[in-house]
Amino acid sequence: MNRIIGIDPGLQRTGWGIIEAAPGTLRFAAGDVIQTDPTQPLPLRLLHIRTSLLLILQLYQPQAAAMEETFVNRNFRSSLLLSQARGVALVSLAEVGLVAAEYTPNAVKKSITGRGHSDKTGMLQMLRYILPGASISQADTADAVSIAICHANHMRFT
Repeated sequence: MNRIIGIDPGLQRTGWGIIEAAPGTLRFAAGDVIQTDPTQPLPLRLLHIRTSLLLILQLYQPQAAAMEETFVNRNFRSSLLLSQARGVALVSLAEVGLVAAEYTPNAVKKSITGRGHSDKTGMLQMLRYILPGASISQADTADAVSIAICHANHMRFT
């Protein structure tokens, strides 16, 4: 089985999800959210993300990693903060020898629901179907697990 980590980076909330994938089989292994304290200085928040991700990577030892491609939104400051959290996640993966595959948000949605413009409700319903019994209650975790599943689906065809 291949263990794959999906990461949905954010400065306030970084979602992560790990699945185990084999031909014809997907299994939820773990997932949660790394939350930072908005009252802390930026460097400490970024350090918290890095330290937490490194612990997760050491504990679960995934063989592959995936993230969504960055999109630029209208709020330049939000985009800049997201990019910094994303950079920390990429470096954390590199520290353990992983390079993240990147997928567009539409590719991730299409991989889960068959449509590239699904809403969060549709995504959660399909995740419950694809991974029965998985306890995924937070949207950021669901996004991260979806990214990991997207990568598992692409790995089968490459």
